[in-house]
Amino acid sequence: MTATDAPLVPVPAAPAGHHHRRITVDRYAGAAGAVIGGVDLADELDDEVIGEIRRAVLDHHVVFFRGQSLTPAAQVAFSRRFGPASPVPFIEPVAEHPEVIAVVREASERQHFAFGSLWHSDFSFLPEPPFGSLLHALEVPPYGGDTLWANQHLALETLSPGLRATLRGLVGVHSARDGYAPKMQGVHDLFRGMTVHTSDAALAEQCHPVIRTHPETGREALFVNQQYTIGFDGWWEREQRSLLDFLFAHSTQDAFTVRWHWQVGDVAFWDNRCVQHMAMADFEGHRREMHRTTVAGDAPVRRVPA
Repeated sequence: MTATDAPLVPVPAAPAGHHHRRITVDRYAGAAGAVIGGVDLADELDDEVIGEIRRAVLDHHVVFFRGQSLTPAAQVAFSRRFGPASPVPFIEPVAEHPEVIAVVREASERQHFAFGSLWHSDFSFLPEPPFGSLLHALEVPPYGGDTLWANQHLALETLSPGLRATLRGLVGVHSARDGYAPKMQGVHDLFRGMTVHTSDAALAEQCHPVIRTHPETGREALFVNQQYTIGFDGWWEREQRSLLDFLFAHSTQDAFTVRWHWQVGDVAFWDNRCVQHMAMADFEGHRREMHRTTVAGDAPVRRVPA
C-alpha cells in the first residue's frame, strides 16, 4: 500500500471491552503500555485489525510492536489508517517523505541532552495538537536511549479534590518559544543528524484547558508539560511558577510511567492526548536513529459531565 492509497478517514476503535481476535495485547507496565503481537505493520491491514490496534492505544495509552521493518512510505501508510498527518513545524523531514522526520543523535555528539529529552506532549503549542505519534527504531545504541511515557489520567486522578477543582477553571498557555525560537538555533545545531529551522513563529502562544477531556474515551487528563506550557492565562509569572513546577514534577513521577528499551525494528505508538514522553540521552559515543510520523488531532476541550 502507498501513502496515497491509505484512507484519510480514521478507522474507529473496536468497542470498549472488546476481546481482541486478530492481534495479541500483553500489558507491559502498571501505569501504561502494552505489547501488540501477531501483526506485520507493513502489510495491508484491514479495518478490523486497525480498529483493534486503536482500541489497544485507547486502553493502554502507548503500545509497542517488535520486529517491524517499515520503509518511510509504509510507515506513512500505516499512520494514515488512524487519521491524516499532523503538521510538523520547524523540523526538516526525510527527503521525499514530508510526513516523516528522522530523530537522530550521531555518535560524535557530546552534549548531555538529546532531541526530545524534556518531558512534553508533541506540539501542544498547536491549535490542534497531534492525536498520536509513531516512532520506528532503525538504529539503537548498545545501552541507554530509552523512552519514557507518563500517564496523565493518573496524574490528574491522584491530585487532591481541592486542586482538581482549581485546575478545572484554568487555561494553560503553550508556546514553542523555548524549543524553536531563534534563540535556540545554537542548541539545535548540536544535533548533527537533524535539521531544525528555528523561527519567530515559535513565539506565538496557544491556549488549552489545563484539564482536557479525551475525545474518544471521555476520561479527563492533565494537559500541561515542561517543554511547551509557559503559564496560565491571566496569571502573573510570580503567581504561576510554583504551581507549574509542582504540576510538572507531579505529572511525571515514576509511579505514572512506562519505560521502553529499544531494539531495532521496534515501533511505539502513543496517544498525546493523555501521555507525556521524554527520551534519555545516556548513550554518548553511540548512534541512535528513529523515524517518526504524527497523526492529526483536535483542539483540546474540557467537557462538563451532564
